[in-house]
Amino acid sequence: MTHVLAIDIGGTKLAAALVDAAGAVVRDGTAPTPATGVFDALAGLIADVLDDGPAPAAVGIGCAGPLDLENGTVSPVNIHDWRGFPLRDRVAELTGLPAVLAGDAQCFTLGEHWLGAGQGSPALLGVVVSTGIGGGLVIDGAPLLGPTGNAGHVGHMSIDPFNGEPCACGGRGCVERYASGPNLVRWAHENGWQGADAATLAADAATGHPVALAAFERAARALGAMVVSTAAAVEVTAVVIGGGVSNAGPVLFDPLERVVDELAGLGFVRAVRIHRSTLGVRAALAGAARLAWSTALPGAR
Repeated sequence: MTHVLAIDIGGTKLAAALVDAAGAVVRDGTAPTPATGVFDALAGLIADVLDDGPAPAAVGIGCAGPLDLENGTVSPVNIHDWRGFPLRDRVAELTGLPAVLAGDAQCFTLGEHWLGAGQGSPALLGVVVSTGIGGGLVIDGAPLLGPTGNAGHVGHMSIDPFNGEPCACGGRGCVERYASGPNLVRWAHENGWQGADAATLAADAATGHPVALAAFERAARALGAMVVSTAAAVEVTAVVIGGGVSNAGPVLFDPLERVVDELAGLGFVRAVRIHRSTLGVRAALAGAARLAWSTALPGAR
């Protein structure tokens, strides 16, 4: 049976797996992302996963962006020594295999479409709500990557362009400024909450803490405006939300569904359904594997 090597690169963790055509993982491994020497750490992880395992036929790579797909380079904001780093070609050279590259949130969406909560959706939006907010689109079963590989950056859609808060990206009123984990905590601190992190904030919201509830309401309004705008532009039929903040559960999803219902007007926008990720941290690896199957080995599926 043919296998592919899937790689997921993030600011805190590196992951790799050998995956068969049905999505089953036969070998996998993780390693912390070091402050320097990230590719050396990745090479060691790949060697461990490939050791005594079935030989893969291609490699799919998901990595935080921005990306340049034409040149196969990445410049992740949370990997400081990778600026224009030729990741695709370096992995291909290391493994001797054809390699394909996409953004980590795009791989998350592709994985959920293949094996998770987005199965069967003809037009799926995936959103990762974590330290930042990333997104991806799968249309008619294929990832929409865009000319340079950066389509789906829904975290930097502006939901308040004139009066919104400045964002670290240089824009104003971006969704990420309102709904990412650190920004949820920042706003709560500014309004008198004294907890440590987004998980504590979610726990306090679940017990009715007014500031914590208000923080998640604020986040839900930003995410809801983004979902409605994306649905109007692309006619997505489903949205899958993952990432650490999605673990907040009802304190995020209940107001989000209400906001989408309040803001949506057109029938096809109102029809969009919101789901929580079922694959969790495995989604991006699954998507990287699917990318390899569908792009590098289309005849082997």
